[in-house]
Amino acid sequence: MNNFSIQILVFGALIACCFTHVRSDGSDHRYKTGDPVPLYANKVGPFHNPSETYRYFDLPFCSPDAIIKEKKEALGEVLNGDRLVSAPYKLNFRDEKDSAVVCRKKLTKDDVAQFRSAVEKDYYFQMYYDDLPIWGFIGKVDKEGKSFPSEYRYFLYKHIQFEILYNKDRVIEISARMDPNSLVDLTEDKEADAEFMYSVKWKETDTPFEKRMEKYSLSSSLPHHLEIHWFSIINSCVTVLLLTGFLATILMRVLKNDFMKYAQDEEAADDQEETGWKYIHGDVFRFPKYKSLFAAALGSGTQLFTLTVFIFMLALVGVFYPYNRGALFTALVVIYALTSGIAGYTAASFYCQLEGKNWVRNLLLTGCLFCGPLFLTFCFLNTVAIAYSATAALPFGTIVVIVLIWTLVTSPLLVLGGIAGKNSKAEFQAPCRTTKYPREIPPLPWYRSAIPQMAMAGFLPFSAIYIELYYIFASVWGHRIYTIYSILFIVFIILLIVTAFITVALTYFQLAAEDHEWWWRSFLCGGSTGVFIYAYCLYYYYARSDMSGFMQTSFFFGYMACICYGFFLMLGTVGFRASLLFVRHIYRSIKCE
Repeated sequence: MNNFSIQILVFGALIACCFTHVRSDGSDHRYKTGDPVPLYANKVGPFHNPSETYRYFDLPFCSPDAIIKEKKEALGEVLNGDRLVSAPYKLNFRDEKDSAVVCRKKLTKDDVAQFRSAVEKDYYFQMYYDDLPIWGFIGKVDKEGKSFPSEYRYFLYKHIQFEILYNKDRVIEISARMDPNSLVDLTEDKEADAEFMYSVKWKETDTPFEKRMEKYSLSSSLPHHLEIHWFSIINSCVTVLLLTGFLATILMRVLKNDFMKYAQDEEAADDQEETGWKYIHGDVFRFPKYKSLFAAALGSGTQLFTLTVFIFMLALVGVFYPYNRGALFTALVVIYALTSGIAGYTAASFYCQLEGKNWVRNLLLTGCLFCGPLFLTFCFLNTVAIAYSATAALPFGTIVVIVLIWTLVTSPLLVLGGIAGKNSKAEFQAPCRTTKYPREIPPLPWYRSAIPQMAMAGFLPFSAIYIELYYIFASVWGHRIYTIYSILFIVFIILLIVTAFITVALTYFQLAAEDHEWWWRSFLCGGSTGVFIYAYCLYYYYARSDMSGFMQTSFFFGYMACICYGFFLMLGTVGFRASLLFVRHIYRSIKCE
C-alpha cells in the first residue's frame, strides 16, 4: 500500500503540473494607465502547414533590449507546439504610440534570403497579448502584371499597427494590421536597411471581460456554418431512421418467423430439419481464435471509448474554450493515463471468461496495443521535427514527464485493473452449450467474406459523419475554430447507433448463412469506419487543403493513422458488444438442446 500511496501522490503532483495554467503573466489582473501588459511572441510558420511552426526569433527579427525570456508553459502548451518568449514591442496599458521604432537593422544577404524564403512560403506570426491571440503575415508577394515566378517581387512588412480595445481597467480585444506602405524590398540578394516600427491605438468598448473570448467562439456559430452543421445532423438522423427502420422491420419479421418455427413442440421440431442460425447453436459461442489479442483489443477500445466520453463532458462544460492553450492535449494525456485501469480490467476479465491462462501476457499486449504504434509514430515524427528545428519537436524534459506519467500512473493502473479483472471470477454467459467439434462452414459467395462486409459496415456510419468531418479537419489541420461541441456530441451518438445497428444486421446475416465465426467479423465490421476516415484523409489532403512538404505530410498522415486506429478499436468494441447482446438474446429465446 505504501508504494501505491506514493504513486497516488506523484500522480497528484503530475496532475497539478499538467492542469495548472501558470498565470504569472498577469492576464487575470486589472491594469492602471502605463502598466506593462504581458506580450509574448509565439511562433512563425507557413500558413497552410499548421504543424510546421518555428520559434519566432528563428527569423532575424529585432530582439528585445534584454535577454530573450522564455515563458514557463504547461504540458499541453508544449505538446501544442507553443514556445512563448518575450516580444520586442512594449504595449503598456492605454499608452498610445505612433510609429515607435523597435530597432534599425542592416539585413545581410543571408537575412534577406531567409526573409524572402519565408515570404514566398506565406509565413505568418502568432503572438499573445494578455492571453489574447494576435496574427499577421510577415510580408507579401507582388504578382500583379507578372507572368512568371522569376518576375515576382517580395516585400517584408516593417510596421505593425496594433489596435487594442479595453473596458475600464481590462484588455478586451487586440488586432494587428500590417502597414502596406511600409515595406522592405527583398527581391534581390543584397543588403538592405530596415527600420522596424509599431503603432498602438487604444479604444474603449462596452464588452465585459467575461465575454472577450466569444469573438472567437462565434466564428463557428455564424448562420451559414450553423445551417451546414444542422444539415449534417439531419442527414445523419435520416440515415439512422432509415437504417433502424429497415433493420427493425426486416429483423423483427424474420426473427418472429424463426421464433415461431423454433417454438413449436418437440415432436414437430424433431420432424423439422434445422436450418439457418438455429442450426449452428452449438458453435456460435465457440471462443474466437487469438483470444488474447481479441481481449486486448476490447480492453483498448473500451478505454478509448471512455476517454472520448470524458473529453466530450469537459468540452460541453466549456473547458476547451478558444485559445485555452494546450487544454485538450493535457486532458488527453491525463485522462488516458487515468483510464488505463479500465483497459486492464476489461481485457483481463474478458480474457479469463474466454478461459485464457496467461493473463500477464494479455495485460502486456493490452498496454502496448494502442500505445505501441503511437509511440513508434511519435518517435519518427519527433525525429523529423528535430531535423526541421520545428517547435513540434518535444523538449527532453517534456518527454521525461510523459514517460513518468506512463511509468508511475498508466502502467500501475493497468496492472491493478488487470488484477481486479482476473479476480472478478466472471463466467462467460452463453445460453447454448458449445459442441466438442466445430461444424464446417458452408461455401459462401464472395460478398459474404470479411472485406466486402467491412466496406458495407463502414460506409453507412461514415456517411452519417462525413459532413462534420470537414469542420473538424479544418480546425485540427487548419486555422478554423471549432466550438459547437453539442452538435459534435450528437453526431458522435449517431455514429455509435449506426455502427451498432449495421454490425448487428451483418452478424445476423452471417449467422443465417451458417457461418459461426462472427466474433472477429463483428469487431472488424464495427471498426471499419476508421478505414473510411483514413481514406477521407487522402481526399482532404489533396483536394481540400494546401498542405505540402515532407514534415507536414508525415505529421498529417502519421498522426491521423493513429487517430483512425483509435477509432477502429473504439468502434470495433461498440460493434462487438452490440452483436454479443443480440446473439445472446436470439439464442436465449429459443430451445436449444
